[in-house]
Amino acid sequence: MLPLLALFLRADWANLTTHLSAPVVRQSLQLSLVTTAATMIVVWALGTPLAWLLARSDHPLTAWARALITVPLVLPPVVGGVALLMTYGRRGVIGGWLDQTFGITLPFTTTAVVMAEIFVAMPFYVIAVEGSMRSLDRRYDEIAATLGASPVRTFRTVAIPMVLPGMAAGSALAWARALGEFGATITFAGNFPGRTQTAPLGVYSALERDPQAAIALSLVMLLVSVIVLGALRTRWLR
Repeated sequence: MLPLLALFLRADWANLTTHLSAPVVRQSLQLSLVTTAATMIVVWALGTPLAWLLARSDHPLTAWARALITVPLVLPPVVGGVALLMTYGRRGVIGGWLDQTFGITLPFTTTAVVMAEIFVAMPFYVIAVEGSMRSLDRRYDEIAATLGASPVRTFRTVAIPMVLPGMAAGSALAWARALGEFGATITFAGNFPGRTQTAPLGVYSALERDPQAAIALSLVMLLVSVIVLGALRTRWLR
C-alpha cells in the first residue's frame, strides 16, 4: 500500500484540475478511450466464439490451443511488442507483404496501438468467458438441438444470455488490461502524442517534463482500476 499512498501524498491536490487539463493528460486519455473501445469490439467479436469452442471442445489439441491463447498472460509485454513488430512490421512476415502489395503500414500507428491492446487483453476475456461457458450444463445444448436449433443459434440464444455475468467480468478485466498496456504498445506503436501515446505512455512522458501531470494521470488510472476491481468483487465475483 505504501507506493499507492505515496501517490496521494505527493499529489498537488490544490491544482489537480489544472494538471488534469494538461495536453499530455487530455490527449492520452482521449486516445486510450478510443483505442480500448475499438479493442473491446474485436475482443467481443473474436473472443466470445473462441471461448465457446474451447469450452465445448473435447479434442486432445484443445489444451494446447488454450495454452497458446493464454501465453500473453505470462509473456513480458515488450516481447509481445517485438513479436507484433516481426509479424506486421515493414519487413515482417505479414507486414512486408501488406506494405508491398497494398502500401499498408501498421507499426507506429493508432491501429498498432489497438493490435497491441488486443494481444494482451484477449486472454483475460477468453479465460473468464470460457470458465462461465464450461460451467453450463451441456443438456441445454441437447435440448436446444431437439427443438431444431442449430449450433450457431444455440450459442446465440442459449449460451450468451446465460453467461452474461462472466462476459461482463471478462470485459472489465480485458478493458482494464488494455487501458494499462505499456510494453507492447511502446515497442510496436511507439510514443507519438495524439497518435499512439496512450495513458500509460503519457505518464511515462510527463514524468520527465511535468511530474505533477504524471501523478494526476496516475491517480486517474488508479481510480479506474479500483472501480473495476470493486465492481468485479461486489457484483460479478460473489
